[in-house]
Amino acid sequence: MQKIEIGIEGMSCASCVGRIERALTAQPGVSTAKVNLATEKASVEFSEPATPANLIEAIRGAGYKPKIQSAEVPVIGMTCGSCVSRVERALTRQPGMIRASVNLTTQKAFVEFLSDTLSLPRIHQAIRETGYEPQDPDTSAQTEQEDSEGIELRRKVIFAAVLTIPVVLIAMGKMIPALEALYAGVLSHRGWMAIEWLLTTPVMFYAGARFFRSGYAELRHASPGMNSLVMIGSSAAYFYSVAALLIPGFFPAGTAESYFEAAAVIVTLILLGRYFEHIARGRTSEAIKKLLQLQAKTARVIRDGEAVEVSIEAVVPGDRIQVRPGERIPVDGVVAEGQSYVDESMISGEPVPVAKQKDAELVGGTINRNGSLTFRATRVGADTVLAQIIRMVESAQAEKPPIQELADRIAGVFVPIVMVIASLTFITWFGFGPAPALSFAFVTTVSVLLIACPCAMGLATPTAIMVGTGKGAEMGVLFRKGAALETLARMDTIILDKTGTLTRGRPELTDFIPVEGQEDEVLAWVAAGETESEHPIGEAIVKGARDRGLTLPSVSEFQAEPGYGIHARVAGHRINVGADRYMRRLGIDLNSVHDSAVALAEKAKTPLYVAVDGRLAALIAVADPLKEGSVEAIAALKASGLSVAMLTGDNRATAEAIASQVGIERVLAEVLPDQKAAEVKRLQEEGARVAFVGDGINDAPALAQADVGIAIGTGTDIAIEAGDVVLMRGDLRGIVNAAALSRSTRKTILGNFVWAYGYNLALIPVAAGALFPVTGYLLNPMLAAGAMSLSSIFVLTNSLRLGRFKPEGADFDQHPGK
Repeated sequence: MQKIEIGIEGMSCASCVGRIERALTAQPGVSTAKVNLATEKASVEFSEPATPANLIEAIRGAGYKPKIQSAEVPVIGMTCGSCVSRVERALTRQPGMIRASVNLTTQKAFVEFLSDTLSLPRIHQAIRETGYEPQDPDTSAQTEQEDSEGIELRRKVIFAAVLTIPVVLIAMGKMIPALEALYAGVLSHRGWMAIEWLLTTPVMFYAGARFFRSGYAELRHASPGMNSLVMIGSSAAYFYSVAALLIPGFFPAGTAESYFEAAAVIVTLILLGRYFEHIARGRTSEAIKKLLQLQAKTARVIRDGEAVEVSIEAVVPGDRIQVRPGERIPVDGVVAEGQSYVDESMISGEPVPVAKQKDAELVGGTINRNGSLTFRATRVGADTVLAQIIRMVESAQAEKPPIQELADRIAGVFVPIVMVIASLTFITWFGFGPAPALSFAFVTTVSVLLIACPCAMGLATPTAIMVGTGKGAEMGVLFRKGAALETLARMDTIILDKTGTLTRGRPELTDFIPVEGQEDEVLAWVAAGETESEHPIGEAIVKGARDRGLTLPSVSEFQAEPGYGIHARVAGHRINVGADRYMRRLGIDLNSVHDSAVALAEKAKTPLYVAVDGRLAALIAVADPLKEGSVEAIAALKASGLSVAMLTGDNRATAEAIASQVGIERVLAEVLPDQKAAEVKRLQEEGARVAFVGDGINDAPALAQADVGIAIGTGTDIAIEAGDVVLMRGDLRGIVNAAALSRSTRKTILGNFVWAYGYNLALIPVAAGALFPVTGYLLNPMLAAGAMSLSSIFVLTNSLRLGRFKPEGADFDQHPGK
């Protein structure tokens, strides 16, 4: 059994999802097929006789475009036909490979593969495993086309709008008596209709070509969707108008009118809605790209006693690798020689580098701060911790979000029902209507299709999301995915990371308690000694002294002892700074400050001690302090009925001290990235709707797994890209504002849907001629087009009301800098 993911372009509603799922599950060998509209991906489990190529053809047959990447990979070392066969067999066995062809003459392999399942590095590895050496292909063309869909949509919207505006102005002129007389002096009625025809035709068949292609495919597969309604509704108005222009005598008196403006407006508004959707859609792949950038490209491997720089793909478990200061550790391993401090914030989220010496574990992607290390590789390629984090983010993002569930359910039945009603209307009037029956049948059918045209339906969500996201940006809240605006309103549980989320994310000097000597003098001596240290705690002490305006004397005889502290000679004095174990080793009594040190530790502060000439001189505390506003934000979240918890990679004592300060009762400490994501998933399985707030690379899997991931804007780019919502100012009080805006946006979206569907559905019987037997009234297609336009205008204006949104009962937004 294989499982692959296929990116798909061209989906717009639940009908598209259902059509693709049916096309895939109809393939022999396919056990399950799930299509996600938000991520534009299909996840398929299959076995023989199904192949990726069959699945691709099934998607194409349904009228959609699968995302396929192709590349020419130069292969060095092939000498005969058997070499070609061996490479081809290795490539075709890769999950997600569609086609692989190797040319011995050009020494190249041409591959077509699913970019959401397979990657070029994995293809390189497969070639290398057969005994040949691949080279990097040119990927510049792919980069240039990354946002081609957005560029095309914008161009088509502008083109359609430029031609539609004069068509609408002409139509208005024919309905306003003063303008009608003016227009009549320039051209005849049919002359203006001919101009409308010329302007509307390119809007229909150039700007709106995608609707005709997709709509035709939907009808050909007997599975009508939104594109079908757009195609039929706009075509009905267009061809009705063409007929009224060319053969006006065919129509009942007073009905040979032009509705070209309705056709043009339909296409233009739906294109605008699609463009809004494209902008609002989350670009989840950016998080993966940033994570991939953490992976080193090369490694310095010791081969035959010499350090040789090799490609990262050539590293195998057991290799001895050298890492110099400032370099990124290429793969996971265990230290064999040397000692250093390693920045592991991407894994733990903690800002303080970790001391590493013999037998200590190293994680690929972390950064060696100082000191050279030689280590033995234990996990490479897909087995590294970083690769596992990447897979977790991909897996969580592939899960189908709840956005558009209501719209999808309605769309699944609305479109076929409208098609049936339109058909029944035509049959009824043609079979039982008064003469000329064909004309009456045509008029009523067109009215039904125009009333039911899904302009407002297509705009209901994207317009509200666009206005809501713009308002959020004004408040310092960036909604990266439109789904979050709808989803955040329904959260009942919020989980927060500690470091960089509740706290500032960097150590600061918080306390300096002198025991002997003048406070400023002793602090200046300590800070002078720490200027030679590369440890972040030392940097915090130096910054604290300089913030007080102290002048630091010169230093000599500096030496750092990893895990203990430093000693130096400053101003003629011997200075020792470090942990309690360092003082005990020096034989210095700490009883006089024991209670103070315990009290500091209980407040999540790290106590350090200063000895001057062998005597205890001061107690120092360094801590990662709470952000201003954290306490108020937690109180507001709890007051709104949310369950609040904290997850962190820090030790339990520090975690519980911070939780106590902000008022959080539930704490899970000393957890790794996968445990954070697992805890989020466990709560979801219990029925909770979870929002996770974090700022580090280690938070990325949990941010992606959560129903809504809220990233701190002052944190890492990877966390920001993995999040659905970004607090740009890093202030947790923004969560309260974001939740209030989300509730208003969801209410607006629901109101849009009620109007868009309800208004049109209420008028469908009128458009079908239900009032004709009683009143003799038949809805003119112009009024049907007007009703359609009014519905769209209401949706747009209703969404624009979000621009006047103000946070509910809180003035946090007035203090964004706090």
